Amino acid sequence: MQVDSYRFLDFVTRQMVKAWIAKEPLRDIPWTALRKPVREGSVAVISSGAIALRSDTPFDQETERRNPWWGDPTHRVIPRDARSGDVEFYHLHIDASFAREDLNCLLPLGLLAELEGAGEIGRSAAHHYSYMGYTIDPTCLIEETVPKIIEDLRNDEVDLVLLVPT
Repeated sequence: MQVDSYRFLDFVTRQMVKAWIAKEPLRDIPWTALRKPVREGSVAVISSGAIALRSDTPFDQETERRNPWWGDPTHRVIPRDARSGDVEFYHLHIDASFAREDLNCLLPLGLLAELEGAGEIGRSAAHHYSYMGYTIDPTCLIEETVPKIIEDLRNDEVDLVLLVPT
């Protein structure tokens, strides 16, 4: 089955995104083999859903409202025991109502806890991460945010990362 990644975009936006993608050079996909079985590993989630703890600083929606082509390049750290009532969704380009009903749609912490309980994974990492997808200029995201997340993942001794795109 082929997935239409553009089905929710209007014609002009679809053409622009396709043109941008066509300009990107093909790159090798980095691959690192796991050093231990998944059943022994620590798993973290990184979601592009702009999810933050209610007690944390919200993602910047005001700048995005003024410039819909801009996305907040920062990230938020979410503890492993966070649940739906603990978080808020700040992404203006997605309908987060489904995630308000089931946080596992955008941040599957409950499912990770189930996998840990069943012995399918070693453990859910202490911290998980979210940033705002739809970042047209990823310079700050790549140069500042990603290295910080990687540093935190290493400090938490994470073996495997589950990426949840929006």
